[in-house]
Amino acid sequence: MQQDIEQTEDHRLVLITGPSGAGRSTAIHALEDLGWQAINNLPLGLVPRLTDGPPLGRPIALGLDVRNRDFAASALIELIDQLTRDPRVWLELLYLDCAPAELVRRYSETRRRHPMAPSETPEIGIDREIDLLAPIRVRADHVIDTTGMSPHDLKAEIVQWFDGGTAPHLAVSVQSFSYKRGLPRGLDMVFDCRFLANPHWVPALRALDGRDPAVVAHVEADPRFAEFFLRLQGLIEMLLPAHEAEGKAHLSIGFGCTGGQHRSVAVAEKLGKVLAEAGWAVSKRHLELERKVASQPPVSG
Repeated sequence: MQQDIEQTEDHRLVLITGPSGAGRSTAIHALEDLGWQAINNLPLGLVPRLTDGPPLGRPIALGLDVRNRDFAASALIELIDQLTRDPRVWLELLYLDCAPAELVRRYSETRRRHPMAPSETPEIGIDREIDLLAPIRVRADHVIDTTGMSPHDLKAEIVQWFDGGTAPHLAVSVQSFSYKRGLPRGLDMVFDCRFLANPHWVPALRALDGRDPAVVAHVEADPRFAEFFLRLQGLIEMLLPAHEAEGKAHLSIGFGCTGGQHRSVAVAEKLGKVLAEAGWAVSKRHLELERKVASQPPVSG
């Protein structure tokens, strides 16, 4: 469904769908925060009217689910085909997926009725909806599995994929993480930084993180660091244009260490800075540091 990147489209339109409870509303709100025109549950028959008039000047995020008045898998596929053939439209389909067990847990917490089983158990409605949406999922340009994601995680993922730009390009996400918690979801490449000198064993550095100059100096003083980073930089700078040429929209690079606080953070920060200076669109996340901030009690006024 990828459009010709040399073609000038008047309308950028992202259709957002997936099982109820997978995070569609969160995704729509995240795009709205990025400046998109957000519309939820517009009847399918009215969607083509969005592209009949002059360009809006900003992209459109359109949420679609089984509660749409005329929703049907065949009708949505026909709509996708119709919009794809329109040279004025740059269309993408975002499918938010989620494991059935997680959807059941979410419905149990909210005590909401499932739209496809209002008088039955949520499990029945979830199974029906997943079966109904199966042919739609196959057509998706982007699939985000929200199982285990918090709303914050999903918003960050949406920002990485859809940054409000008007032309396709490769967005690079550089992340640090702790191996104690396992590999994060969705990484394309992973590099283990546990061979580098660990600032954790230096009392003056233990409470700091890899963004602090003292920690950076300690990590970079490791005799193996310079060659490691030189080879890493060369590899990434060779791979990014190749992935972009293949039409990839997003690439996630992960750096792990034992605690996710010092070495992985320092390397991720350094690579992110190098790539940004080279002109790449880079976002940085430090998963373990985010968890520490989230776990701190709020400051009273």
